[in-house]
Amino acid sequence: MKVTRAALPFLPLCQRLLPSRLAGLSLALLKATALELAILAGHLLLYPSGITQERRGSSAPLPSPDGAAQLPTETKPPVVLLHGFIDNRSVFVLLRRSLAQHGRQQVESLNYSPLTCDIRTAAELLGRHIEEICERTGSKHVDIVGHSLGGLIARYYVQRLGGDLRVRTLVTLGTPHSGTRVVPLANAHPIVRQMRPGSELLEELTRPAPGCRTHFVSFWSDLDHLMDPLETACIDHPDLMAQNVRVSGVGHLALPVHPAVATGIRQALDAERTGDEAATHAGGLTVA
Repeated sequence: MKVTRAALPFLPLCQRLLPSRLAGLSLALLKATALELAILAGHLLLYPSGITQERRGSSAPLPSPDGAAQLPTETKPPVVLLHGFIDNRSVFVLLRRSLAQHGRQQVESLNYSPLTCDIRTAAELLGRHIEEICERTGSKHVDIVGHSLGGLIARYYVQRLGGDLRVRTLVTLGTPHSGTRVVPLANAHPIVRQMRPGSELLEELTRPAPGCRTHFVSFWSDLDHLMDPLETACIDHPDLMAQNVRVSGVGHLALPVHPAVATGIRQALDAERTGDEAATHAGGLTVA
């Protein structure tokens, strides 16, 4: 997969003024930053549409934009989309459309309260939502895609609250699995403190998890400005079937939006892997 990046008109000048390696890094950073700003502007426009919870029964597949009929597909587990900190379900508009157009008949976006102050409480509520989804759809399992904090909430549910009985695959996008040190002044918020390296909650996630049934796929970006260090978005746990996927050239906000990442997410959800196969791929893939 290749992440395409829009060219900027002043790039040739930058390439002449900077050494080649520095220019390459600087140009990638410039392009990623421009993309982040564009995505932020678009997301601010969409944000009001995602404030309320999604209405039940609105998870039907979306039609193809060119009017082409979808090919019949086998029944797949519902996909639950979980947003990040101070965000809502509107962040998944494009990813949801991509999943629906590629055979996911049941895709649901969940909102958790912006007043949530504890990841554990949010994970418990997620568990109740998933039980309701399974009962309503008749499915024994779900897949989850969590962006940033949403991935951490889902991981806590899977690893510490028995959610591996329900969650077949958990995909995380820019999730601080080992904690992030970015924006120290945000420590006033208890959720942010729980996402700091060495927090009590993150220490819980380092504890043994023998027999965990869920397959984890973590997408992390080499230009993610909210992950410090960058590798904190990787999962490193001896008891978990985990695969880390490096994304090159896009930032934090682009992870749930970029079409190349969406393709990688679909492949991760559709893959059938045994524990041995997961261990073989634990070194990760590269989306460049």
